[in-house]
Amino acid sequence: MDYMGAHNAFKSRWKATDVDLCRHSMSFVLHNCIRNDFFVSYLFLLEKIPLVKLYALTSEVIDGEKQFYVRAQHFYQNVPATEEGMMGDFLELSEVDIEGSREFLKKFVGGPGKAGTACALDCGCGIGRVSKNVLLPVFETVEMADMMENFLIHAHEHYLGDDADRVETYYCYSLQDLTPPVKKYDVIWIQWVACHLTDKDLSLFLTRCKASLKLNGVIILKDNMAREGCRLDPDDSSLIRHIDIVKSIICKTDLEIICTQKQEGIPESFVPVWMIALK
Repeated sequence: MDYMGAHNAFKSRWKATDVDLCRHSMSFVLHNCIRNDFFVSYLFLLEKIPLVKLYALTSEVIDGEKQFYVRAQHFYQNVPATEEGMMGDFLELSEVDIEGSREFLKKFVGGPGKAGTACALDCGCGIGRVSKNVLLPVFETVEMADMMENFLIHAHEHYLGDDADRVETYYCYSLQDLTPPVKKYDVIWIQWVACHLTDKDLSLFLTRCKASLKLNGVIILKDNMAREGCRLDPDDSSLIRHIDIVKSIICKTDLEIICTQKQEGIPESFVPVWMIALK
């Protein structure tokens, strides 16, 4: 990947707009904190966001809590436990997304050398839209993980209906704090939630997920991917990365990318959605 543009932009900002700040040692502390959390993305972020503001958005810790994650929790407290809420008011894309996920999953499940169909883990599950429509029709049991307790309660008591009996466990954790059981899952599905993890925490979480896979198990990461660089939303702390940046983060783990596919049927006016299969 060509980082020269990002490096030049950073050097230009350093000299032109942050001279006084960057002479002060604290600026280097901030820079190193951001680089530790966002080791692939930080140069792209610095192209557009001043250093001090970027630190506050990504790496600032107040009372022991990283504000990057606190803002996401506050944002989702106001998201309704409905399909519309899960889709960000773009419910018309749900069927397109579900059908694309079903077809992609078929490539890796069932048959010799493929993943089994005993148990799947749905990460960042919300109310269980993916579990209900993609995973439960294929797997005997499913486990679900989300940081919002009200989403999990709604899934169990209402949304999943009779299929709730086949959900073995609900994990009310943020993914940066979740360590799934070892060698338990045939498939781990991570959709529209990797964007809420720092580069460092995404890498660490994927590494933990690998340890949770059974023989021939697969991790499927599905998310919005920027057309170039990175785009940070300060309201919900979502970081939309270009697919090459995501691949660079994956390369820091022991996982192998076995397939990538762009979700079809997403309007050009929307951010592209990609699916990545790992093992």
